[in-house]
Amino acid sequence: MNARTLVINGLLAALYIAVSVVIQPFGFTNVQFRIPEMFNHLIVFNKKYFFGIIVGVFLTNLLFSPLGIYDLLFGVAHSAISLTIIILLARFIKNTWILLIANTLVFSFNMFIIAFELNLALELPFLFTWLTTAAGELIVLAVGIPIMYALNKRVRFDQFI
Repeated sequence: MNARTLVINGLLAALYIAVSVVIQPFGFTNVQFRIPEMFNHLIVFNKKYFFGIIVGVFLTNLLFSPLGIYDLLFGVAHSAISLTIIILLARFIKNTWILLIANTLVFSFNMFIIAFELNLALELPFLFTWLTTAAGELIVLAVGIPIMYALNKRVRFDQFI
């Protein structure tokens, strides 16, 4: 990993944490409107953003999650698995819009991982929790699609890192 990639991923992780602090009351519930989840769309533009997103999720969960080790394991696993699926899909899907939609759907569907975590940690009902966490993720990422697409036109995420 070159120095530029390392610095940009460090800044991405810091930005993920900073935005998470602002929305903390909405980020760790059974609905989870985690606005920094929009940064997951960066993986569509360049797979080198993987580590910045993962470190951001890890540190956010380490520093702010009321669920402690549960969120470290399940939250990071959810992000790593979902990002990896998108990296693999990007080998076959070249259309950015379709990949952004696929990213939204993959992350939302995979919220069963977080629902399982909340079921273990807080004994929340699995199916209902999966529905509410997936809905929150779907809304945040769906709103993020045009935002990240427009930002990419200006910033060129694919060439930035």
